[in-house]
Amino acid sequence: SCSTGSIQCCQSVQSANSTAIAPILGVLGIVVQDVNALVGLQCSPINVVGVASGNTCDANTVCCENNAVGGLLSVGCLPVTL
Repeated sequence: SCSTGSIQCCQSVQSANSTAIAPILGVLGIVVQDVNALVGLQCSPINVVGVASGNTCDANTVCCENNAVGGLLSVGCLPVTL
């Protein structure tokens, strides 16, 4: 279950201060208070009902606080086990 939004399938999940994520956050003007917060890249929502019928995530299944950047990245992610 995900109390902060939909469960996401992200191709990559890294800390906000990583060399791959920090420049993207800077360009988008997104300030993350916790530099160790996990950020997901290239995320798409997962329908939990669909998981039971074979709609699986082959990358990183996470629950994120802020998915407002249109799937490019999601901020404040926590791993989810389906």
